[in-house]
Parts: sequence; structure tokens; C-alpha cells
Amino acid sequence: MRRTMLGMSQEKLGEALGLTFQQVQKYERGTNRIGASRLYDLCRVLDVPAAFFFDDMPGDGSGARATGLAEERGQAPTDPMARRETLELVRAYYRITDPRVRRKVFDLAKTLARAEDGDT
Repeated sequence: MRRTMLGMSQEKLGEALGLTFQQVQKYERGTNRIGASRLYDLCRVLDVPAAFFFDDMPGDGSGARATGLAEERGQAPTDPMARRETLELVRAYYRITDPRVRRKVFDLAKTLARAEDGDT
């Protein structure tokens, strides 16, 4: 998610870490486990604290794994900020260079959301 938010490709992240994009894919899919030193490198490159990667972990001590790949498993993530659609929408929004147009898109989205809620 963080890589996508930064607009960074798997290839660019791999270059920064000294990995191939295939290795990055395996980490993102959960095929390969991430060791402490690799986690440290990821934090440095993606400019986040290590806690960023554990935000979805349950605090009940059950040992259940985070569900960061829920969309790939056919499940909708519970946090809308974790959805690929949200990330793509935010990136597209900020590619709108005219601040007036961007504001109109923002106002439109808010109006449509209120209409869905029946508040209009």
C-alpha cells in the first residue's frame, strides 16, 4: 500500500533494496517472509516507522496474521484506506493540476456521498 501511495513501481522498490521486482512481488503477496533487516530497509526506503506494517495486527495475542492482501484473496478490506481503489482515486485526484477543478471534483464526491446517505 505504501509503495503504491508513493507511486513507486515494484521495480524501483527492488532497485532501492537491491532486489528484483519478482522478489518484491513475493514479499507483497506474502509468499516470502520478511526478516528484521529487510523490514528495516523497507522502512528506510518507504519512509515509514516499522509500526506502519503492524497496524492491522490484532491486539488480542491470537497470533492471527494481518489481512493486508484481502483484496487479492477476494475479500474486501474493512478499512477503506487499504483498498486499491482508494489509492488509485487519491492518486488520480492529485494529478488534477487545476485547483478549481480539483475542488469541484471534491465537492462532487461529497455531494454524491450525501445523496447515498439520504442527506440531500
